Amino acid sequence: MGGYRWQAIASYDDGFPKSALTASGSIAAKTIASLMNNATGHPPAAFSQRLAEVWRRIDAACRACGRQRREITLLAVSKTHGEDAVRAALACGQLAFGESYWQDAQPKLNALATVAPQPTWHFIGPLQANKTRPIAARFDWVQSVDREKIARRLSDQRPADQPPLNICLQINISGEAGKSGAAPDDLPALARQTTALPGLRLRGVMAIPAQSHDRDRQRRAFAAVRRQYQRLQTLGFDLDTLSMGMSGDLEAAILEGSTLVRVGADLFGPRATATPRIPPIHPNPSEPI
Repeated sequence: MGGYRWQAIASYDDGFPKSALTASGSIAAKTIASLMNNATGHPPAAFSQRLAEVWRRIDAACRACGRQRREITLLAVSKTHGEDAVRAALACGQLAFGESYWQDAQPKLNALATVAPQPTWHFIGPLQANKTRPIAARFDWVQSVDREKIARRLSDQRPADQPPLNICLQINISGEAGKSGAAPDDLPALARQTTALPGLRLRGVMAIPAQSHDRDRQRRAFAAVRRQYQRLQTLGFDLDTLSMGMSGDLEAAILEGSTLVRVGADLFGPRATATPRIPPIHPNPSEPI
């Protein structure tokens, strides 16, 4: 089992994550001021409050199962939100962002190409074969690889002067018709195929189980994803990323071993169809993590 590559924010100081602080403990003033001045539509203070609330939920879930917040990466899903929203998040120290559509992501990547520190960009949406080239060139991660053809194109199109593209294999754990993701039985073969490609680095698995507001059902689905992840580890694959859990079910995902949660609405504000808030859960793991 490989070592973890943490991107999680460690703790807060006056509303800012310590990852946004210099070694002396002061905020990098020029960078933060520049980002705040350009985040007119999404004030950093508002984002900071939502960010703190999400981390409070993550902390509570970690305490419920004996884990540490450093084990969790928070991916801010900025899809459909503009550049100003990302700037507000950056001003609060959030550095990892998820996008699902190249046309939506491109303006943000271009506008933020020179900011420091640089965001880490994850592509998390379905991939079409004719859209892989810009994704391979501009993103740091692709979490939605579900077939060899896509993996091969990403590898071939990854620029030679860049490190291998980090990828997760997406699993259709609920067997939903029309949903992206490899079938669990096909996962080992796909993992072998991707690890043979020089332009890729297999990091883990990602899943979006069928939506449910029932905590027990959520946990059963996430436990099934975790077992597939552990199965690949048992087969010798060096993995460190179990990407599962979103705004409405991140607690259940963390209790079942998630190392990366993808949160959009609860960070950037409610969407047109907001996910109903579910009452806090109590520790009762379906099986040990």
